[in-house]
Amino acid sequence: MITKIVVKDARFPLTGGAGSDAVHQNPVYSYTVACLYDDKGNCGTGLAFTLGAGNELVCAAARFYGEKLVGKELPEVMATFGDWFKQRSDEQQFRWLGPHKGVVHLALAAVTNACYDLWAKQQQVPLWKLLLDLTPEQVVNTLDLSYLEEVLSKEEAIQMLTEMQTSRTAREGVLRTGYPAYDTSAGWFNYPDEQLEANCKRALDNGFKALKLKVGAKDPDTDIRRAHIVRNAVGPQIKVMVDANQQWNLPQAIAIGKRLADIQPYWIEEPTHPDDILAHKTLADALNPLKLALGEHVPNKVIFKNYLQTGCAGFIQVDAVRVGGVSEFITVSLLCKKFGVPVVPHVGDMGQLHQHLVLFNHIGMGHDALFLEHIPHLRAHFTHPAQITDGFYQTPEAPGSSCDLLALNTFAG
Repeated sequence: MITKIVVKDARFPLTGGAGSDAVHQNPVYSYTVACLYDDKGNCGTGLAFTLGAGNELVCAAARFYGEKLVGKELPEVMATFGDWFKQRSDEQQFRWLGPHKGVVHLALAAVTNACYDLWAKQQQVPLWKLLLDLTPEQVVNTLDLSYLEEVLSKEEAIQMLTEMQTSRTAREGVLRTGYPAYDTSAGWFNYPDEQLEANCKRALDNGFKALKLKVGAKDPDTDIRRAHIVRNAVGPQIKVMVDANQQWNLPQAIAIGKRLADIQPYWIEEPTHPDDILAHKTLADALNPLKLALGEHVPNKVIFKNYLQTGCAGFIQVDAVRVGGVSEFITVSLLCKKFGVPVVPHVGDMGQLHQHLVLFNHIGMGHDALFLEHIPHLRAHFTHPAQITDGFYQTPEAPGSSCDLLALNTFAG
């Protein structure tokens, strides 16, 4: 039985230009940390990611949701978790602060992720194994498919997962080889040119076959110069992605995107406002065959559905500590599988939780194992930090979702 919920406000200022992009110059990587305790001594840890100010609001909302679980048996909650998720996201008065976005949805993510972590710990297995051991019906019962009925019914979701079961063994090799990673930390916005070049060469030495550059400077020539520094440093075979973090308006995105085509970027990420679906469609058509990646700031399954319906997304970067947690992440992954679009998550969790989810996406759902973003800056704060060897995430074996943090009592809040 769940006995209590404790919510902590964890904030980690970064230094030396780490984490910087065109919009967020001085990021404070922060988590709403929801801790669910049961009567057996287990603690489930769930994270939602912010960049500092306002994290205390998410914490307050997470306490509201978490208190709804106290006194309940977790296995019973998880058996119909999709119903619980819908009830919480549609709380009559609280919903007005969303709906399905912003502070309240981030808070629901933290509590949802704590539920999945506690569930795996009660079973004494890593989260990826828990998810793979569920039947298709059990997986779908954890999902809220409301507002998706015209494109993805419950029956179709079950059928999709069932059809993938017979070919699972062909994809289980990833558990031994590890899941490919790409390096985001090489190309932060505030790094000088010399450091950028050195970081790229170090990424290659560490086995990465793909890396990302932050763009969106006031002078587009700066972006073009830095992009060529990266391409020249890594050569033609390495995948290079560029990320504008929503900095450009549509005309700027078209003009600068066409100039960036010279370095053959694997994708252009978050080129303009994340709510402007039609602008992304116009941009995708203008830059074709260059592909767009988006999802870091897309808050829910409905907006992802619309992006997929327009056909403008080359890659979906759904983040389980940004949308409503593991449940909504899996829902969006199923949508992407239906529409034939790869899932390459953004990792507000620093890859801790997502290393489990991409294994389920690949083995259980049949998504290609492209790669998973790697950001190393908070490794020292996790009990079981993600292990990267020669550019590959190593399969986590500890029970749970790898989200336990050290020294909770040192956090603010």
